[in-house]
Amino acid sequence: MNIFDIYLNKIKNIVTNNSANLKIPQNLSGINVDTAPSKFKADISTNVCMVLSSLNKLPPTEIYKQLNLDDLKNDKDIENIEFVKPGFVNIKFVKKFWNTFLTKMLNDQKYGASLKKDKKNYLLEFVSANPTGPLHVGHCRGAIYGDALCNLLKFCDHKVTKEYYVNDHGNQIKNFSLSVYFRIKEKLFNEEYPKDENLYPGDYIIEIAEQIISKNSIKNYENYEKISDELSKLSVVASLEIIKKNLNSLGVVHDNFVSENNIINSKEVDEAIDNLKKNNLVFKGKIEAPEGEDKSKWVEREQLLFKSTNYGDDKDRALTKSDNSWTYFAGDIAYHNNKLKRNFDEYINILGADHAGYIKRINSVVDALSNKKKNLICKVTQLVKLIKDGKPFKMSKRKGDYIIVDDLVNEVGKDATRFIMLSRSNDVQLEFDFEKVKEKSKDNPLYYVQYCYARICSVFKNADEKIENDLTEVEKNYEFNDEEIKIINKISEWPKCVEVSSQKLEPHRIPIYLYQLSALFHSYWNMGKDNESMRFLDKSKKLNKNKAVLLNSVLKTIGTGMKILDVETPETCLLYTSDAADE
Repeated sequence: MNIFDIYLNKIKNIVTNNSANLKIPQNLSGINVDTAPSKFKADISTNVCMVLSSLNKLPPTEIYKQLNLDDLKNDKDIENIEFVKPGFVNIKFVKKFWNTFLTKMLNDQKYGASLKKDKKNYLLEFVSANPTGPLHVGHCRGAIYGDALCNLLKFCDHKVTKEYYVNDHGNQIKNFSLSVYFRIKEKLFNEEYPKDENLYPGDYIIEIAEQIISKNSIKNYENYEKISDELSKLSVVASLEIIKKNLNSLGVVHDNFVSENNIINSKEVDEAIDNLKKNNLVFKGKIEAPEGEDKSKWVEREQLLFKSTNYGDDKDRALTKSDNSWTYFAGDIAYHNNKLKRNFDEYINILGADHAGYIKRINSVVDALSNKKKNLICKVTQLVKLIKDGKPFKMSKRKGDYIIVDDLVNEVGKDATRFIMLSRSNDVQLEFDFEKVKEKSKDNPLYYVQYCYARICSVFKNADEKIENDLTEVEKNYEFNDEEIKIINKISEWPKCVEVSSQKLEPHRIPIYLYQLSALFHSYWNMGKDNESMRFLDKSKKLNKNKAVLLNSVLKTIGTGMKILDVETPETCLLYTSDAADE
């Protein structure tokens, strides 16, 4: 039950059927219904007068007078309608409206999910870290953001495929397999590991080397060139197992792993470039020195280029290297051509902060290959700054010169990692403070929400009541107090939160919403310490059925939100460090 959509449709009908002499825009998408600001004694608010004001060249006050709002004024669920400057119409419901609302909400199996019929088939590519070792914290945020976004879209009944692009081709894979090779030589023949900055230093390389030795797939390690292909395959497979284990510790499981090497060996690069050639989008030319290169040492040469400037890029992009092999970008063109051939409705790439400059060129490729018929959305996740004892913190260099995902999860747990990583918009830098994450206080948003859920469970437990399906109907004549209505009002916002989050691809709105809902509940709980009428249990530990329905609605909303985030909702939780009082 989305009250915002219900009343938006009513208002649009009033505008469409308006009997006054007002001009009506062809598209009514600018009209919205939202939560009324807290300073007003209202539940919802619409900007309809402001939207019509511009077109009719009349002040919003005059639009309000000319609009025929009788349908709203005669609505038995509405107590008051008020015009508020600069041009909003605020609506307040009668108290008993919320009884019907809660009953419908609790009987809605998927309360919050959009009922709109434009369901899509999404392909989300995320993480896609080089398969050369464990995931570090820089990958962690993108992994969690991508996974939560998939959960959110699935909750709204979209079809979603989660994909990881395995960059298992090129120089970094050669250096990686060479690193494994020299660790194998070190183990088998006591040879010293070379001091080469191109080789990988982490202890995990030793673990991979030992794993490959134990499988005994390769019999002779005398000549690297003879075994390089097989060793590279084995090394990548072992590294991917580490990566999948890292992802699993975060609760992330991909549907597909697509190999760059397979795409190149299957001649898909040639196919994609040929498609571009047919549309006269590939030519031989010269490019200037890339930004940051020493221009005095840059040698211009003729090479194959893609006309990415035709699609908004700032320069055309190279497809071949000096040895005429394909560039990394050419491989990406083939991969996105592969995606397009699978015919999804929407394509989303989630990129790390260091790939923000890559967006224009990859968008231009999708536009070119699909003749602008398909849409690629690129979302960037900004850096994570770890804080401990008030200072930037690096945990472990055991596996290389970065902080690995497993260390983070072992330190604070999967739930805290996911919730905190999702607590801010993906496009701003995030500070992850270990002390705050472990606090049992309102300063720890995860604990604050989980404690709200556990407190409600404790009420049912103390009343010896089970949370069952029959706790879904409020008595028609029961009247919730103003503080309880604040909580119910917030619950009514859940569908709008879900809709905006999914439309804007912003799952961070969900933990923010859950924190706000929990704050209202905790505030009400604390009022019960001084006011017996606001306690959920009476002196004989009896639970009023209508209040039980209210509690059940909060449980359902928090439970649904936490499921989207893939974070647990424990039924018991340690008390606040600052609050040891029980109900």
